[in-house]
Amino acid sequence: MRFRHPDGSTVHLAYCTNVHPAEDLDGVVEQLRLYCEPVRRRLGRDRLGIGLWLARDAARTLSADPAELRKLRTALDTRGLEVVTLNGFPYEGFGAQEVKYRVYKPDWTDPERLEHTTHLARLLAALLPDDISDGSVSTLPLAWRTPFDAERARTARRHLTTLAQRLDAIQELTGRSVRIGLEPEPGCTVETTGQAIEALTAPGGPPLDRIGVCLDTCHLATQFEDPHTAVDALTAAGVPVVKAQLSAALHAEDPARPGVREALAAFAEPRFLHQTRTRAPEGGVHGTDDLDEALAGGLGDTGPWRSHFHVPLHAPPEPPLTSTLPVLADALARLVGGPAPLTRHLEVETYTWQALPPELRPRTRDRLADGIAAELALARDLLTDLGLKELP
Repeated sequence: MRFRHPDGSTVHLAYCTNVHPAEDLDGVVEQLRLYCEPVRRRLGRDRLGIGLWLARDAARTLSADPAELRKLRTALDTRGLEVVTLNGFPYEGFGAQEVKYRVYKPDWTDPERLEHTTHLARLLAALLPDDISDGSVSTLPLAWRTPFDAERARTARRHLTTLAQRLDAIQELTGRSVRIGLEPEPGCTVETTGQAIEALTAPGGPPLDRIGVCLDTCHLATQFEDPHTAVDALTAAGVPVVKAQLSAALHAEDPARPGVREALAAFAEPRFLHQTRTRAPEGGVHGTDDLDEALAGGLGDTGPWRSHFHVPLHAPPEPPLTSTLPVLADALARLVGGPAPLTRHLEVETYTWQALPPELRPRTRDRLADGIAAELALARDLLTDLGLKELP
């Protein structure tokens, strides 16, 4: 979906396909038919943006065979779909029964992460619509926090600098500019926007015209960061917001109450990691790596909890829980509500539909498509309320 900002520029809204567990190219093409096109039809649009997730095997196939790449581009065009951004965070196995810490491998200390992201950038340059010259790829924020030391940090920065050089070559060859955004996430080496600024502006860091941040509003809220303060700090430091992921975290106002803890327990599931945070009395936050650890006594309960569980934007949990949708709205207002957009790539990223409590999960493909379309409709309304105009 495309929107015209009051300054005349185009802002893109997509939904991320990592909600669909396709690992190979055939699966990717099939999900366009089973999910993406039905979502487009539900929204009554001739064109729908998708934030494509290409796992390792799919990316390698496309990189090795130009005919397969043309096949994918044709499938996108035929079904009224367009791609301006890729989700390069998960590498493989995102549809597995247990993902947890595996999603952070390989990290940016591993040459394989560099090679995979290079493949994605080259593929995106070929998949961009004919009238669009700028693309973005989100990636993990260097690494999980352990093990990580100064030497590993230098290796990660060196790999990012090499990537930036390759992005320069891609633009010279194709005329398309692709930028990479590190996605701060709780528990990682870079879990806040302040840490992203520190990592990207440190001596020996990559050039900021190619490498910036992907601002995920669920992660931002889980860390109890104020959206306006965070975005202002990024702007002041010259760190670009390459893309923003529109997502909402799980919020419990009074986790000491038995009924609240019982409601939270329904979201403690074995597939994904649900880092949980509360404000520290001395400032900052305290946290656990997973929700079940917090419920087992690993986190103080004198203040609200927020958990890294991407809940559907249009359907917050029933009381006594809620979501951090207001944080998303505030972030969006700061990012695209001003005289000029601070990012032009927006991506709804609720990948946890099948990890929701059983009674909340969509039981059919149609129900899932309904839910994704409803999320995009909510995001569309937020954008139009900010003065953006939806384009055909």
